[in-house]
Formats: sequence, C-alpha cells, structure tokens
Amino acid sequence: MEKTEKQKMLAGELYLPEDPELAAENKRASRLLRSYNSTTEEQQEQRQQILQELFGKIGQKAFIVPPFHCDYGSNIFAGDKLYMNYGCVILDCNTVHIGENVLCAPYVQIYTAYHPTEPEIRLCGRELAAPINIGNNVWIGGSAIICPGVTIGDNTTIGAGSVVVKDIPKNVVAAGNPCRVIRYLS
Repeated sequence: MEKTEKQKMLAGELYLPEDPELAAENKRASRLLRSYNSTTEEQQEQRQQILQELFGKIGQKAFIVPPFHCDYGSNIFAGDKLYMNYGCVILDCNTVHIGENVLCAPYVQIYTAYHPTEPEIRLCGRELAAPINIGNNVWIGGSAIICPGVTIGDNTTIGAGSVVVKDIPKNVVAAGNPCRVIRYLS
C-alpha cells in the first residue's frame, strides 16, 4: 500500500504539501490560530481550549503570547509549563516534542520543514521535514532558530540569535551561528 503524503511527511520523505489532506489540516490550524491570536489577556480559559484543540498534546499551565504561528499544530507535543513569548513560529511538518518547563523568548523559530537542495527536485514542489526534540528545563533566547532534525538536551540554554543546526547536549549553555557549546553546567 502506498503511503499518503502525510505519512511521507512524518517519515522524513519527500512529500507534496498541497495534498488535499495536508491542505485541510493546515486550514484547520489557520482557523484556530486566527481565533487564538485575536484573544485578549482576559481570555486565558479560551486560549487554553484553543491550544488543547490545536496541539497534538499540551501540558498544564502553558502560556503562549500571541501572535503565535504554526503549520498544523497537531504535530506539536508539549509538556507542562511551556512559555512562548511574542511572535514564536513552529513549522511542524514533522513532530516537535517540547519538554516541561521550556521557556522561549520572543521570535523563537522552530523549523522541521526544509527544501531539497537539488533545484530540479525543489522545482517539482516536493518538501522534506525532520523531527525536533527539545528537552526539559530548556531556555531558548530571542530570535533563535532551531533547524530540522535537531535535539536539544535537558537543562540547556540557547543564546539569543543562535542558529541551531546540530544537536546540543544536556546541561550546557550554547550560542552563536552556528550554535555551539560555550559552557558546561555542573
């Protein structure tokens, strides 16, 4: 039996993003995000309900400051006490697992999606995606970019403006472009 485009996407294989199933899921997420991003600070209960519907899983006491953007939402699995500040973006064309007590400063960008480097394949409209895993007790500084396929270990801090292109171990402070370990925590 041939895989669906969604199955290919989640398997890290070339897929067509304009597939009707994926387009419908993206439209669903866009509708929920439009509602979420138009809420006010007095509507915390409504925000939580929308996040519960949008995400694959979201833990207790999650707080995401609008505006927030994602592709599908259903591929995001977050633990308790997630905090995301203004303007965060998650391109969840593959799974994004976020641990507990994760803090994201303004404009953090988490990208599972990427395009083929070969122009002839890219011109056919096919895309790729690789999962991202963020451990517990992680702090990601403002405007950091987390690239496809990356894992960030527990208790790690990613400095503002960093571009994380490879795995970062647990218990470190890492920063830069490309992001690299600058200090080990005891």
